[in-house]
Amino acid sequence: MPVITEGLNLGDLLKFEAPQLYSRDTVTVASGSNLRLGAVVAFTPTGTLKALSPAASDSTKIAVGVLIDDPDATLAERDALMVSRHAIVSDRALQWPAAITPEQKATAVAQLRALGVLVRTGV
Repeated sequence: MPVITEGLNLGDLLKFEAPQLYSRDTVTVASGSNLRLGAVVAFTPTGTLKALSPAASDSTKIAVGVLIDDPDATLAERDALMVSRHAIVSDRALQWPAAITPEQKATAVAQLRALGVLVRTGV
């Protein structure tokens, strides 16, 4: 019998959010981005979102939230949902840039914590 593997879902990522959608924001993902659930994101200088880029010299090095859906903006900008305040997310479901260092990851986690998005280990 073939093995069926289920991908991540919202329950794997989001462990707590405030009532009445207080934790969520509707945002626009920059064209050319294909982001996944759990992506740690940053604002571009134009105000759209893209994946966090900790080595950048602009605003994309500052974590502003975590995506809670799978926006494919490969061809054009697309709306998405992110948690940006008063929430708890699981570290196991976060999507980080491939070349992120432990120090950069710790900085991004601290940036999220300052916004009220707590990253919990092992949940």
